[in-house]
Amino acid sequence: MGARKLVDYTIITLKGMAMGAADVVPGVSGGTIAFISGIYEELISSINNINLKLFTVLKKEGFSAFWKQLNGNFLLALFTGIFISLFSLAKFLSWLLENQPILLWSFFFGLVLASIFLVGKEIKKWNIVSVLVLIAGASIAYFITTIPPNDNVDSYPFLFLSGALAVCAMILPGISGAFILVLLGSYKTILDAVHERDLKMVITVAVGAIFGLLSFARLLKWMFKNYRNTTLALLTGFILGSLNKIWPWKNVIATYMIGKKEIVLDENTTPLKYDGDPQLTFAIILALLGFSLIFILERIASKK
Repeated sequence: MGARKLVDYTIITLKGMAMGAADVVPGVSGGTIAFISGIYEELISSINNINLKLFTVLKKEGFSAFWKQLNGNFLLALFTGIFISLFSLAKFLSWLLENQPILLWSFFFGLVLASIFLVGKEIKKWNIVSVLVLIAGASIAYFITTIPPNDNVDSYPFLFLSGALAVCAMILPGISGAFILVLLGSYKTILDAVHERDLKMVITVAVGAIFGLLSFARLLKWMFKNYRNTTLALLTGFILGSLNKIWPWKNVIATYMIGKKEIVLDENTTPLKYDGDPQLTFAIILALLGFSLIFILERIASKK
């Protein structure tokens, strides 16, 4: 990889913004966006660089060598984008989820559907193991999307575990970190802790997230290095199974409250009952746009 210029880091920041936007929506994974934008393995490797040896480099060779080994410019550009998105787009995406859910989910459905082909294409050698692992990954992700949300839990060990699991899900294509928090029942607790500036609770979750991120990144890097095809098959399966959660047309079965947060239990339905509704046309157009966008981005990236 040649030396990156300012324009390259701007593009990485934009990719970070796309990841942040995806992570806000329970059901869409920032890891999927990282994968389809071509930065997934670099992200895993860069996170994997954070270890005790890195701080020895800082002590012996200075900040410049430390920053280079960390791949600091890449991580700074990416996480700047993620945080810009979390703070600026969160409100807009929440509004879309509330007011135009079918249109928003249609766009994401097209996006994620196309990413299955993109990630699956990376598998160089298909065999019985790859197929079985893909089916297992799809089954696990599908099962996760069908689990009813848990009640609110606010014990510190559980919040530590929530932070660790959510961040692992966040970097896994197909499984959403925000959705895992909803399932665990700690989504509302953590949201309230942030709003109320409960530092003890926020720090507990953050430490859990850092622990989860560093340990899980090591496992993922090892899997990519030793079992690349199998790992890609598993990730493709995760993305495939997650489509159940982001199918745009839903029938609400029941709603109930967890604290002040309304939880909706729903099931997938056919779009045929919307026939003649102009929203159905817009939904199909947005799904096709999301689907096409992935292949356009891939074409641009491969030309580059």
